[in-house]
Amino acid sequence: MSLNSFKEILKPCNQSSSSSSSSSSSYSLIINDRKPPKSSLSQQLLRLEHVYDSFPTLRSTQQSKQPQPTDVVLETEFEDNEEEEFKDNGFRIAKPKLEIFDPTGPYEPLILSESGDNPIVQVPASINCRLLEHQREGVKFLYKLYKKNHGGILGDDMGLGKTIQAIAFLSAVYGKEGEYGETTSLKGNEGDKKGPVLIICPSSVIQNWEAEFSKWATFSVAIYHGANRDMTFEKIETHGLEILITSFDTYRIHGNILSAVNWEIVIIDEAHRLKNEKSKLYEACLAIKTRKRYGLTGTVMQNKIMELFNLFDWVVPGGLGTREHFRDYYDEPLKHGQRSSAPERFVQVAQERRKHLVSVLNKFLLRRTKEETIGHLMMGKEDNVVFCAMSEVQKRVYRRMLQLPDIQCLINKDLPCSCGIPLKQVECCKRTVPNGVIWPHLHKDNPDGCDSCPFCLVLPCLTKLQQISNHLELIKPNPRDDPDKQRKDKDFASAVFGTDIDVVGGYTQNESFMGLSDVQHCGKMRALENLMSSWILHGDKILLFSFSVRMLDILEKFHIRKGYSFSRLDGSTPTSLRQSLVDDFNSSPSKQVFLISTRAGGLGLNLVSANRVVIFDPNWNPAHDLQAQDRSFRFGQKRHVVVFRLLAAGSLEELVYTRQVYKQQLANIAVSGKLEKRYFEGVQDCKEFQGELFGISNLFRDLSDKLFTSEIIESHDNKQGAEHQVVSGEKQSLSDVGMCFLPEQARETFCLDSESRKPFDKDTTERIVPVNDELGIVYAHRNEDIISHGRERDEKQEVGTSTQIQPHLPHKPTVLSENGNGSSRAHKMKQYRLVAKFMGMEVVEFSKWVLSASVVERKRVLQNYRRRKRRVQP
Repeated sequence: MSLNSFKEILKPCNQSSSSSSSSSSSYSLIINDRKPPKSSLSQQLLRLEHVYDSFPTLRSTQQSKQPQPTDVVLETEFEDNEEEEFKDNGFRIAKPKLEIFDPTGPYEPLILSESGDNPIVQVPASINCRLLEHQREGVKFLYKLYKKNHGGILGDDMGLGKTIQAIAFLSAVYGKEGEYGETTSLKGNEGDKKGPVLIICPSSVIQNWEAEFSKWATFSVAIYHGANRDMTFEKIETHGLEILITSFDTYRIHGNILSAVNWEIVIIDEAHRLKNEKSKLYEACLAIKTRKRYGLTGTVMQNKIMELFNLFDWVVPGGLGTREHFRDYYDEPLKHGQRSSAPERFVQVAQERRKHLVSVLNKFLLRRTKEETIGHLMMGKEDNVVFCAMSEVQKRVYRRMLQLPDIQCLINKDLPCSCGIPLKQVECCKRTVPNGVIWPHLHKDNPDGCDSCPFCLVLPCLTKLQQISNHLELIKPNPRDDPDKQRKDKDFASAVFGTDIDVVGGYTQNESFMGLSDVQHCGKMRALENLMSSWILHGDKILLFSFSVRMLDILEKFHIRKGYSFSRLDGSTPTSLRQSLVDDFNSSPSKQVFLISTRAGGLGLNLVSANRVVIFDPNWNPAHDLQAQDRSFRFGQKRHVVVFRLLAAGSLEELVYTRQVYKQQLANIAVSGKLEKRYFEGVQDCKEFQGELFGISNLFRDLSDKLFTSEIIESHDNKQGAEHQVVSGEKQSLSDVGMCFLPEQARETFCLDSESRKPFDKDTTERIVPVNDELGIVYAHRNEDIISHGRERDEKQEVGTSTQIQPHLPHKPTVLSENGNGSSRAHKMKQYRLVAKFMGMEVVEFSKWVLSASVVERKRVLQNYRRRKRRVQP
């Protein structure tokens, strides 16, 4: 290629044709306002590769990690006379060298195949130029497994772009040219042609997958769902389709038809749905005829370690051995090694098996978190767990519920039967509960009971306890239900309301608008009212999640009474309207609150305009609550996100939360290989070590006389030699326990003072005293302070020190040892009181302000305080 041809190729797009002809021996060295082409820039440069040797030097200079394509400067070395010729024609030469682009930047070609392979496999430039670095690594990971004829799991956190990584991987494998949509990898012999791709996903995201394929690639895509299934299948048989998308339910029903196809690749979105080996979906997926099976999920493990085996045994059949081997070698040692009182040898074996399991999983699993990948692009997230005091009438109703014959039968099931026969009550006279409130309605057609009696009562009783913990209106008959269910609910309400029937407004649902939205009889709503009033005042936008649609109805009435502008999304919201609701909330400054059903809002919602998230009722599965949080905390969020999980103190919800902690810790141990604190004595699925978490007796235990979660955490701290909550030799006052809302530099996990933790007098009826009557909050902490999030480190370092990181502070973070002296805490509390005084507030009032303030506002107050302090000092 001649020099003049090289100049013509590099000529700017905005140069006129006349100037091009008049300056054929020169070219502009600065390209302005030029967007990256859809075809790969690397391909243009490869066409000029043989020209590089004709110049003395061609090199690239790295000026930034992410160069802007509109500011690319091209420079080259020439002879002196040629340089003068360019100057005479009015062109500026900056330096005698060629700066092309940063080789680590987003426009470097993403070549997946190894050197020497033919044809070259690479991601189309139209996709590659928009991938983030972690997404590039994800595509490389998938292709590496593909070349080895293995399956794998892409386990990135929600919001990190697993869908686009999968599409980029498929586009590279099928040789898609980003601009023209040709499939180069299918242009070989008949034996070289690849089969179609099957994608199985939740029905709620089928349209999203189709839209993403349309946006990013040029595959022929069809949906196998609904009435046109047969026509779509005919296209697959005639090789007229490359991508087939179907739902879990459709594949479960028609899997025998689809499994007959020789699929090249199978991708399952939300792959944790394969956690149950006994489900029909799992059995249907095992019949898929390909070893190239890939799962996409942000929650690789949700409840049990054995779920890992089920998932990976589908992805890589036999990769983790047999089910019995996995249970004996990994599952049991890891669970028993996490027991709080486990012998040292148990702990050592668990550590060895943990490391071994992680090393095996890492061959087939790529797991990244937001903090590791895009954390530097976001302001961060706080996950606060707030324990709210139940109202007085809630407490009385809750205790009456525990005294019902149905629950007493479950609690006393293992006691000797009173009839004198040497059998347990559950095996003898107390197997059925004819005098119960719930049991007769469950067995009205079978007075002798069912095969699972009395354990058939467990789920209905748990549901009722959770309803009482949330709001008393939930246990009243619903006018929309059938007459039989209304009659059953009325009988139950009569039994648990007792003498408080007039206080709660009778047995029927409160039809009064003001009465239904009243917060006096609901502890969590009372706390929510105080929190939201502060947030709305500061212009925050709020996501409010609840698992119950009836609870959303009550919250909706509450928002109308308060005058808050809100949107609502639940299972009854048409799929076609959901995205418009999301867009309206994100774009409208007037929309302050979004009410969302946890079941309907788990997938496909991007609500980055909100910076406050409230989980009104916890779920047994921690993944549900974590997914709800991630609706706001994802790429594009510009503000610091603060999450509040509201729990009814002294109720079943405390046990729900502690089981969440237990499950999250096991997941961190098994999947990420992290060291976790050993809080609990209970061992999952082990009757010998039910501890404080497992077993029916724990489910229906009265927790109203203790701070259940707080005491477990404090007990662990005491075992580790942590200091008691004493500040400068003085007991910590209730006002100082508030607290959980301290800013990062002064925040710690506080409990009530030692006087409050003494056994209660027998005549004392008020077991839990709120920290503040106005807030109605008993206790609170940050979830990240309870569950470890650090990477695997040296065990001695992990046990020896505890580092608190405050990323939003301009000064060096405070490092405290596990046995840190009391003077550090005393100094921090003293400084906190001084800042509160500087603001003209009491400690609790200032804590409420800190709760609602943004990071910028906190910094500004601290700067003003320090500035004034320097002026006062001599």
